[in-house]
Amino acid sequence: MIPGKDTTTERVETQKEKYGSFALFDIEHFLRRLLKNWYWFAFMFFIGYAISWVYSKYYAQNIYASNISLSISNNTSSFFTPNQSINFIWGQGGNQDGVYLKKMLLSRTHNEFLVKELDLFVNYSTKGVIKSTYLDRDDSPVSFQIDRKHLQQMDYPVTLVPKGKNTFEVVLPEDGQSTNLYSYEAESFSNINPYQRPANKIIKIGEWYTSPNLRFRLIANPKKSEIKLENIIVKLYTVNQSVTNIVSNIGVDFDKEIGTIMIITKTGYNLNSTVNFLNMSVNQLQKRRLADKLTVDKNTDVYLKDNLERIRKKLDSSADVLNYMKTSEKLYDIKDRDEKSLTKIKELEAKKADIESKITSLNQIKQSLEAQSFEKMISTTAAGFQDGFFSASVSELKALYLKKREMALIYKPDSEPMKEINRLIDDAKMNSSGALRNYYSGYYNEIGKINQQVDQANSDLSTYPEKQRRYLDAERGYSMIEATYNSLMGRQNETQMRMAGNQSDITVIDPAKNVGQPPIAPNIKATKLGIIGGLLVLPLLFILIGELLDNKIRNIKELLNATRIPLLGVIGNNSNENMLTVLDQPKSSVSEAFRGLRANVRFLSGENGESKTILITSSIGGEGKTYVSINLASVLGLSDKKTILLGMDLRKPKIFGDFKIDNKYGISNYLTGEVEMEQIINKTRIPNLDVATSGPIPPNPSELLMSDRNIKFIEDLKELYDFIIIDSPPVGLVADSYELMKYSDANIYVVRHEYTEKYMLKMITEKYHNGEINHLGIVYNDYTVKQGYGYGYGYGYGYGYFDEDKFYREPLLIRIRNKVQQIFNKK
Repeated sequence: MIPGKDTTTERVETQKEKYGSFALFDIEHFLRRLLKNWYWFAFMFFIGYAISWVYSKYYAQNIYASNISLSISNNTSSFFTPNQSINFIWGQGGNQDGVYLKKMLLSRTHNEFLVKELDLFVNYSTKGVIKSTYLDRDDSPVSFQIDRKHLQQMDYPVTLVPKGKNTFEVVLPEDGQSTNLYSYEAESFSNINPYQRPANKIIKIGEWYTSPNLRFRLIANPKKSEIKLENIIVKLYTVNQSVTNIVSNIGVDFDKEIGTIMIITKTGYNLNSTVNFLNMSVNQLQKRRLADKLTVDKNTDVYLKDNLERIRKKLDSSADVLNYMKTSEKLYDIKDRDEKSLTKIKELEAKKADIESKITSLNQIKQSLEAQSFEKMISTTAAGFQDGFFSASVSELKALYLKKREMALIYKPDSEPMKEINRLIDDAKMNSSGALRNYYSGYYNEIGKINQQVDQANSDLSTYPEKQRRYLDAERGYSMIEATYNSLMGRQNETQMRMAGNQSDITVIDPAKNVGQPPIAPNIKATKLGIIGGLLVLPLLFILIGELLDNKIRNIKELLNATRIPLLGVIGNNSNENMLTVLDQPKSSVSEAFRGLRANVRFLSGENGESKTILITSSIGGEGKTYVSINLASVLGLSDKKTILLGMDLRKPKIFGDFKIDNKYGISNYLTGEVEMEQIINKTRIPNLDVATSGPIPPNPSELLMSDRNIKFIEDLKELYDFIIIDSPPVGLVADSYELMKYSDANIYVVRHEYTEKYMLKMITEKYHNGEINHLGIVYNDYTVKQGYGYGYGYGYGYGYFDEDKFYREPLLIRIRNKVQQIFNKK
């Protein structure tokens, strides 16, 4: 085996496979189509700009944002904080109090309180000719006060039209009244009997308006609105809808540098509404937080008073015993007292008494927790510690118990939701009990250490007589009770001082304020670009799809690269009514192109150096093979070459019409033996050009064309004529032309611009490169290049050389360029 031989063969085979394969996408033609259809892009740009302008002016609803910044002091957690999220992040490190407060701000309970307290379920707007604008309650001259005991229809636009003298006309929609109405007391829907649409009515401020689906009155806004409104549209929403809408538009973040600074943001359609809501929300939060703190401190103060009363009685009793021993047993002056040991014991026992008092307070907290008596909970400061995590766990446990009571009305005890809430309660109990166990353990460890030190000090007093030891024990007992009393008294003073000077642990740094801040959405610029860009994409997309689906030949360069078949000539568009362009328009560019084709055909010559028999074919009908045949034959005849044109497309005769020849007898008659050769040869007005028409359509055209008589016919004509032009059938429809090509000296394949399908060239290309067809060339027919992109066949060159030039007008861009050049040349 010769090295590399197979590889070379394989490469050649691969190259052959590429012949006849066209690129899927012609970028050059695509760009030309874009330029050709520029007016669609201009039109779409205008439409897009108009739509975006109308949208931004009449339909776009601006969204505004305002924010408020708060400073949060440590240990802000409270046992009475309402209804935290069930999914509280246990063990949250860092700014635990801030995270806790964030949960509270976003909680349903807090926002539901605001909705009910401030009537935030009432929404105000006004409508112009096209666009509706959302209003804040302060923007309206009147506020809408409903009767909460009356059923109300939700999402039902009530239009208030000012009529002067503090009166308004109530205008209801023509339809849309519902029998499913909402109760703000029960926060649920109820059905009523059908009713007629309530009539429009004029009411005064303060006067109740009553209908089956509404009951309200208008209250004059104490803050005079600066906006003159032609109408006020009011809609009511459920409490749940209002809360959900508020929570979804609130954002809470923390300052990156100072974690105790919280920034709350509210978005909405009206800037004043966002500002007022944030300030009201924080104000209510401060009040409720302060009330929660006072409740805990009051419980603690009552608890400490009770304990002080009990300890005071013990202290009085202990003092009586000590005085009795001093006076009756004369033990007030003990000789050789070890004052150092006695002082140490008193200090240790006073410390122990303080810890035992804290444990007692811790027991009280534990009992309240186990009994679910959250309203009686005392402050952890009474137990000697402050723990935000424990406070948060207690609040979470309280919320879970409330949730469980609500769920018990809906679910069975053994249902999955109830099992889940019980699991969450057990987890919360474990967290809160775990925190208490840690403090218990710490306190008992301290007491154990104190007891060891006391026992060691007592050993130094073992030498005292029994009577004296009893006196010393009484004195130590009194000191312990006194220390406990003083400790409780100190905590009570702290509690009372805290109650007297108690302030909210939330401090507003920067309140929410309307400073004319621009809307944050929608992005009008981006919207305009999106609308205009989207519309501009439509013609681009249509042209692109058309280009991808278009399988026509439109590019000469691509045609030659794909087929690798020589190009003999490019024929421009035929503007003549008939096919005799060379005869009727001899000075046209098309006629000149046929003269160039005549010259190029000799490059396909056979061995004798001259192509006597030229066969012209194409893929299908309509590509111009007959047109090329007629005009090539005419050019040859006019050049003093004896030429004959044979109409061998027996299935579809054409030639006779243009030359005004009778087609009664033709090649089909000759091949069947009906007539002689001289009878089918017709003279034309060109002396050296004869024509043999096809004749009547035979039933067996293929057999006639492949017959020996036809071969001899062609051979006989070669003796009589310099050139034989054969107008043969299309090879894409029948195989007749392939057989005739064996007897021709040159073969011309006609491809029509923007007409011939690319796939049709596959077969002729393969046969050419496989050596089955020789002396083949392509004629590119009906090629035009539109004005504005350059010059081309069929439109003249603009220099008076061809007949078309008298109608030629330079493209606009060329005219502008020439005019500019003239201006500068004058200077």
